[in-house]
Amino acid sequence: MQSGNVTTPFGRRPMKLALMKGQFESAKIKQGKSADKWKVYRDACDARSVLRLRDRALAVLNALLSFYPETELSDDRNLIVFPSNAQLSARANGIAGITLRENLALLVDAGLIHRNDSPNGKRYARKGRDGEIEAAYGFSLAPLLARSEELAQMAQQVAEDRRRLKIIKERISLCRRDIRKLISAAIEEGAAGDWGLIEAHYLSAIGRLSGAKTDQALAGSLEELTMLHEEVTNILEISAYSQKTDTNGDECRQHIQNSNTESSYELERRSEHEQGEPAVPTSEPLRETIKAFPLGMVLRACPEIAMYGPGGAISNWRELMTAAVVVRSTLGVSPSAYQEACEVMGPENAAAAVACILERGGHINSAGGYLRDLTRKAARGEFSLGPMLMALLRLNGKPVQGTG
Repeated sequence: MQSGNVTTPFGRRPMKLALMKGQFESAKIKQGKSADKWKVYRDACDARSVLRLRDRALAVLNALLSFYPETELSDDRNLIVFPSNAQLSARANGIAGITLRENLALLVDAGLIHRNDSPNGKRYARKGRDGEIEAAYGFSLAPLLARSEELAQMAQQVAEDRRRLKIIKERISLCRRDIRKLISAAIEEGAAGDWGLIEAHYLSAIGRLSGAKTDQALAGSLEELTMLHEEVTNILEISAYSQKTDTNGDECRQHIQNSNTESSYELERRSEHEQGEPAVPTSEPLRETIKAFPLGMVLRACPEIAMYGPGGAISNWRELMTAAVVVRSTLGVSPSAYQEACEVMGPENAAAAVACILERGGHINSAGGYLRDLTRKAARGEFSLGPMLMALLRLNGKPVQGTG
């Protein structure tokens, strides 16, 4: 096992507590532990973004490993290599001396190697009478062996992050394509909806996407585009359903007129309700329940409603709907108005609508009247939460910074 003695750098190089800690950790290598040096090196290369290493530092590490004679880094062998700067430079693609020293310092700071300096700062080994190395001064590779599992986990995490980022970019490309083609088709075929406003939202989202450089910003852009895609799909779905229902109704009325020209009185009698008999609907409603947007998106657009949740936070739709009932009473919305909104929009979207009204409370004179107006529009297929949520997201500077 490697000696646990703490060594300090030669000359003017200062000692740091982090270096001492790294030496202690390297001294705790389990007895008999070994690792393929090139496997460890590949893991370090894959994890270079986490370790904050540049390519030249990795080239220097490769050169240092080449001076270790065995393939396996092993606890029972000497793990100190002692090449001169000239030898290291030659094996590191001939980099200049000052660059070599800079990258050696980076490897030390990253905790991949340790300095084991001699009294005069030279690198060498002293052998005993049996020809075995008694003492060596240079660079210890023990940290690589000690951290082999950690480096492997770092490499796996980087690979997973890279895979996730690739998926995000793929989904962004698909969303952009779908939204663009759906909007174009809707405009060309005259589908019902404010497509000019929706297209403006789309162009604004694309503008913010161009400035998204980090993984978090790209994920935020994907969430915004996904919400817009849901909005476009909802509007087209409601429009298509309404057209289909209207067409079926026209065909039905035409069929009645053509086949029962002498029985209009009897049909009228059948359509009336007898005294005290409850009304029974004879057809499905001319709308479909509006699809709910992601809960996280609603909470980012409407953060104020969180304080009405249990413990001042909301973690699921049930808690949001419970909070919405409290907010409804606070805003003076009648139970019947909220019940009607739940029936038309669905309970999730009704709760989200109340959250939006709470967020814009200072700009709305009558919350109950406003909710009833939204409910009537939703029943006609003329309202969806998308534009309201996106407006609030932009107002709050979320999910990504920028203006629409």
